[in-house]
Amino acid sequence: MDQRVKPAPHEIRRARADNPKARERDLAAQLGISEAELVAAHCGDGVVRVEPRVNDLLTGLEAAGEVTALTRNESAVHEKIGVYDRVVTGNHNAMVLGENIDLRIFPKVWAHGFAVEKRDGGDIRRSLQFFDDAGEAVHKVHLRPASNLYAYQKLVAGLESPNQEPMVAISEVEDEAEASDSSASIDDLRDRWSRLTDVHQFFGMLKTLKLSRRQAVRMVGQDYAWLLDNDAVSAMFHHAAADDMPIMCFVGNRGCIQIHSGPVKSIKPIGPWINVLDETFHLHLRTDHIHEVWAVRKPTKDGHVTSIEVYGANGKMIIQFFGKRHEGEGERDDWRFLAENLPRIPSPTAA
Repeated sequence: MDQRVKPAPHEIRRARADNPKARERDLAAQLGISEAELVAAHCGDGVVRVEPRVNDLLTGLEAAGEVTALTRNESAVHEKIGVYDRVVTGNHNAMVLGENIDLRIFPKVWAHGFAVEKRDGGDIRRSLQFFDDAGEAVHKVHLRPASNLYAYQKLVAGLESPNQEPMVAISEVEDEAEASDSSASIDDLRDRWSRLTDVHQFFGMLKTLKLSRRQAVRMVGQDYAWLLDNDAVSAMFHHAAADDMPIMCFVGNRGCIQIHSGPVKSIKPIGPWINVLDETFHLHLRTDHIHEVWAVRKPTKDGHVTSIEVYGANGKMIIQFFGKRHEGEGERDDWRFLAENLPRIPSPTAA
């Protein structure tokens, strides 16, 4: 959008005051700005800009104790309550490998950060919010009643930026459209796919062949990937909950992937959303954004593993599921049976 037509910071603050119950993401869309610009407009008014130094953030968060970690994309919101522990730092990739908070982070994507305080009646809700170059949220950390407020405030003070201007520079992020210049053949794809020994090799294979994930699953053949009915996700949740089956649930964006590993229990459809409302795990998935659901089989040294992958109309993956397993373990029989017996629909031919 043309920068000249965007509202000024004082206009953004007025709009926020006039719409106190609106979600930040929704209000930003109404104003024609990014969520980062909405938050930045309140610098000096409950908001402090912090530097997105991911390694310092992760190593400092453990002392804050129990918090809520939130990672989302346009169609899914993934919330986990826990502690940031077992941190692995890195400039290109960082990880949190705790029992409840399990993250894969790409620090170079994190461009803007803010410490936010919002009054809620007599309480103050505190959070750290981080955004990419386009102003899209990559990760948020919300304090809870049991959090260590002193440790949190010390962390914020250490990350505070000298720049507290109520605006941020936003740049367009090139959309990762489906590749059009790939010359990969089905035979080449199937050969490389058949020789996988670890699910983490899959991305490298796609990069080599210049294929998007969805292009690959459409091409490879139904012995490796088959199309499911869009209602298969809801069916999977209800079967997993009824059988107390531990699953892995991945939601990500350009800067962060957040993982739940364990059972799901309380499945609540509300309008277009299907929700998981468990004690330490909340998930909100917009079923009306689901364009395709694929069951995908990948070889590993421990036998093949099966994922359920959900794609939006733009070809990007919204959410991904596996049966819970550890490295060196075979796939759970109950998960494999469930994935292979969800309702299928005829597969589209590859473009």
